[in-house]
Amino acid sequence: MADGDTVRELYEGCYRRLVGQLFAICGNLGEAEDAVQEAFVRAVEKPQRLARLDNPEAWLRTVALNAVRLRYRRATRFHGLFSRAGLPETTTAGLSADRVALVDALRQLPYEQREAIVLHHIVDLPVGEIAVQLRVPEGTVKARLSRGRSRLAPLLHEFADDAEEVNHV
Repeated sequence: MADGDTVRELYEGCYRRLVGQLFAICGNLGEAEDAVQEAFVRAVEKPQRLARLDNPEAWLRTVALNAVRLRYRRATRFHGLFSRAGLPETTTAGLSADRVALVDALRQLPYEQREAIVLHHIVDLPVGEIAVQLRVPEGTVKARLSRGRSRLAPLLHEFADDAEEVNHV
């Protein structure tokens, strides 16, 4: 099989999943799409390297996460220079209310906690693999998960209460 075919199959098989995962982390669909596309561009540039990997999707996710982190740091610096708070608005066209509520709740977490929560609960990675991808100790991942869940619980609980009220009306 040609290298281009491998990348094409990988793109068709995991592009949407990776965009969804990155969207949950960064809260901006355009940023998520750009980061995943950037990862695929790197894969196209070095298809032999990609073919040697045991888990090319994990490599693509790591490259995309690094792109999001870099953009996040640049945006934070930019907004700090101009005394503006926050990141660009979330693009929500075509997304369910549940998905939008989840992403809004996740955006209220510190970036490191949000990243750990998404990788563990949405991507379904074990703590050890998250630690490897983020280049931090497993204990750090566990702490981020614990703190993130604690901060996320009341935000999602409020949404669940709102949904129950709508269903009972």
